[in-house]
Amino acid sequence: MRTVCSQEVKESTQAVEPAQPPVQAEDSCADCHARITPGIVVDWQLSKHSANDVGCSKCHGDRHNSMVDAANAGIAGAEVCAKCHAVQAEQFGKGKHALAWGAMKAMPNLHWQPTVQLEGLKGCWACHRVGLKTEWEVKGLMEKGSGFGASSCDACHTRHLFSVDEAKSPQACRTCHTGVESPQWEMYSSSKHGVRFLLKQSRMLPEDSAAPTCQSCHFQDGDHANMTAWGYLALRLPYPQDAQWAQDRAAILQALGVFDPTGKPTPRLAVFETYKFLRFKEEDWQAEREKDLKICNECHSVNFARAELDKGDQIIRESDALMAEGIRTVAALYQDGLLKKPESYSYEFPDLLAMQNAPTVIEQKLFSMFHEYRMAAFQGAFHGSPDYSFWHGWAQMQSCLTEIRERAAEIRAMAGKAAKNHAKGAK
Repeated sequence: MRTVCSQEVKESTQAVEPAQPPVQAEDSCADCHARITPGIVVDWQLSKHSANDVGCSKCHGDRHNSMVDAANAGIAGAEVCAKCHAVQAEQFGKGKHALAWGAMKAMPNLHWQPTVQLEGLKGCWACHRVGLKTEWEVKGLMEKGSGFGASSCDACHTRHLFSVDEAKSPQACRTCHTGVESPQWEMYSSSKHGVRFLLKQSRMLPEDSAAPTCQSCHFQDGDHANMTAWGYLALRLPYPQDAQWAQDRAAILQALGVFDPTGKPTPRLAVFETYKFLRFKEEDWQAEREKDLKICNECHSVNFARAELDKGDQIIRESDALMAEGIRTVAALYQDGLLKKPESYSYEFPDLLAMQNAPTVIEQKLFSMFHEYRMAAFQGAFHGSPDYSFWHGWAQMQSCLTEIRERAAEIRAMAGKAAKNHAKGAK
């Protein structure tokens, strides 16, 4: 048997240095980071930035020169990107992605969430970070050690490759547009549009076959000012001419705290306008609808496209009817003193923006009905996903409403029984 000498054992157990990526420029930045964070360097070397001599200091400044002053590296926010990409930056500032950060901070239930969900690349921040931030907000985040991910453009054009092809692929949207509240990825990938694109991406369909991506509809011709006709909540003013739909929409807006129970505007209305949670003008809605029709017309007749979009509108109408009944049922319990109104609520009306922090099961059902299932019902329709529109949306709304009705009836029955027993005891 061969005896292994101690020198051979020593050599065999020594750590093997990982292969270093080739360094092709930018002096000490690439040299140092090729050893410390090689993935960053490789991505940069593959980028158009590298090919066009856009080095590290162009985006991060020149104040970081050693391992002890890394904090001096500047954040490459949208204002930095704008120096070279002025058109895209201006467009982005007009779109709803730019509003995402402010919209998150405007939520009344924000302070109830764990800080790590808001100031780390987890939870709410992980998606809402795409929104624009003020210089002071970025500075404050940096001081608290929460500056990583404070920029915006890299949410879609991932650092340090900043690939246009990546940002144009539907998968780039998936991190944020998926899951319980915003399952657009699931809707799109199960739609005929998404199925055809994924087949084309895997080379099962010819490269020239028609297969719309998320960006085809929401970033038409590369325009970064993405917006939709109905907006995130599928609510708009003025009220529709349909009297019943107008009443139902009013109930929803009251439950969102935009109007008080008498129909008067509240301070929240200004917040909804600032972050475009509502469409306030018919012409704004119509302008976005016409954009949609133009894109649809590339593959479909205008008549077909208009009819399908109209059906989506009607699904909103029908969903609003269920939603309004649920809201009125819970509001009546408050008004009759059978359900305690939380002190944080301004009116004798449920607050849908309390979201998952709503204090009772019946209010939680109302939250799920609005933020999960109503979303799925109308967005599934517009994304061409029948499964999401019906089973994940409409059917679940019906289920929630049934439970709300039953729980309300139980609460009233218990209250009636208690009152009857109290009356007997008083005799």
